[in-house]
Amino acid sequence: MSLTTFFTIRENVLIIRLSGELDHHEATILREAWQNKLREGTVQHVILNLEEVSFMDSSGIGVLLGRYKEIIQLGGELVVCSVNPAIKRIFEMSGMFKIIRLEEDEQFALLSLGVAS
Repeated sequence: MSLTTFFTIRENVLIIRLSGELDHHEATILREAWQNKLREGTVQHVILNLEEVSFMDSSGIGVLLGRYKEIIQLGGELVVCSVNPAIKRIFEMSGMFKIIRLEEDEQFALLSLGVAS
């Protein structure tokens, strides 16, 4: 199964909704698309909705870490939301939740970034 990516912007927040499997091949595609959106210049924060992600490997974690560093340089924050138990376990084991905040859903993530939903 491939990865479907949907981007939307609310004020200065890029919301990325992923669906499918985030493996090595899909991670490369996601990285390029995500970087292009960040270059548009209006984005400071990113919300990553992983509700529909069924699989993620270390290359997916690598993409997130790389974009996390870019977002921090912009003075922003990366927030992950709607994480299923299998993906949550990967984040916990990799220590990602030590640097990336987890919110229950997009509405809470937007509120936490100061954007009214």
